[in-house]
Amino acid sequence: MSEGKDILMMSREEVQRYQIVRKVLDKIINQQEAAEYLRRSDRQVRRIVRRVRAEGESGVIHKLRGKAGYRRISLKVRARIIGLYRQQYEGFGPLLASEKLQERDGVKVNDETLRLWLMQEGLWQVTRQRKPKKRSWRARKEHLGEMVQMDGSHHDWLEGRGPWLVLMGYIDDATSRFYGKFYEYEGTKPAMGSLKEYINRCGIPKSIYLDKHSTYKNNQKYQYTNWPFRDKEELTQFGRACKQLGIELIYANSPQAKGRVERVFKTHQDRLVKELRLAQAKTCEEANRVLTGYLPRFNQKFEVSAKERGDLHRPVDERIDIDEILSVQSEHVLRNDRTVLHEKRWFQVLTRTRAERVTVCEYLNGRIAIKHDRVSLAYKLVEGPRAKKAPVRKVKPRFHPVPPRGSYWRDGFKLKGSLTRN
Repeated sequence: MSEGKDILMMSREEVQRYQIVRKVLDKIINQQEAAEYLRRSDRQVRRIVRRVRAEGESGVIHKLRGKAGYRRISLKVRARIIGLYRQQYEGFGPLLASEKLQERDGVKVNDETLRLWLMQEGLWQVTRQRKPKKRSWRARKEHLGEMVQMDGSHHDWLEGRGPWLVLMGYIDDATSRFYGKFYEYEGTKPAMGSLKEYINRCGIPKSIYLDKHSTYKNNQKYQYTNWPFRDKEELTQFGRACKQLGIELIYANSPQAKGRVERVFKTHQDRLVKELRLAQAKTCEEANRVLTGYLPRFNQKFEVSAKERGDLHRPVDERIDIDEILSVQSEHVLRNDRTVLHEKRWFQVLTRTRAERVTVCEYLNGRIAIKHDRVSLAYKLVEGPRAKKAPVRKVKPRFHPVPPRGSYWRDGFKLKGSLTRN
């Protein structure tokens, strides 16, 4: 290519426009026919013809091409936003980062604009998503409180600043309203404690959709071998409490079946983790305080309206002792001296009773009660009998007989001090 020649970048539409204008200049068609073909007004076609006659092919190219827009964000503001992102919000997604920039720093920027800037700076990389598997779709429930999906999310929520925590979460299937609380592990007491917090806040739901964790379902088969009871299943402590509260438990056969709570946990592992990072939370108590302020904003943004009006949550009846229902209940034998052994501790029952078996209730606040037919029995903690130490058996040394003279076992021994044949 010879020097001094310019390269014109023209779109397909502009090339077609130039060809029509050339026909006008060559008097093959008139300007009115060109206006009908290009779907432009006569006045605009006359202006384009004058520009092509004066400038040539470049006359059909828009004059603002390659120039910066008048409404673009200045380079100074762009540099400030990128600097704030590097200092405080590194690792944040573009949408969450734009929200935090407006909330904490008072800087408003569109999330798509921020996405392009971060990609240009190498701070954000687009990941290709896998093609989802084909699964049958289930419609949302129609009423609030008709079904609640429950699960526990094990994650490094504090990013190494503290212990690993478990977020016990509840999401309404009809509205996606979420409630959760952090615990140190996933077990019977955290499950009961989180359910009590949910009931105090929203009421008793009609059903709970959860997985087959050993806390929620007894996965042992055929606990009863006799024919009349073979199909019965022993309930866990959580299952027994839900049955007493009138809550139907629905068990999912796969994580995808309860996908709504699984997806919201994925969102929390992105947004909530960064909220905890900004607050510098290091303990479970601090994480729950951050969660208390985070949930109203989250629900306001992501909650939807139910199809039908009405709330199916039931209020707690005053005649029901919810603290007793949501307690770990164990049945034990009452000995002849009215003592009970529970969790390697001995309790002396002070109330005179002829009961043979009693129920020990461990409440969520740590209090222990011993009951018989819903009647509380007075007790005190005593020191149980000490276990006798098993006698130490003396192990006799094993006797190794010496082979007699003439035995074939003595053949081949050439070591110093070994027995030799005569």
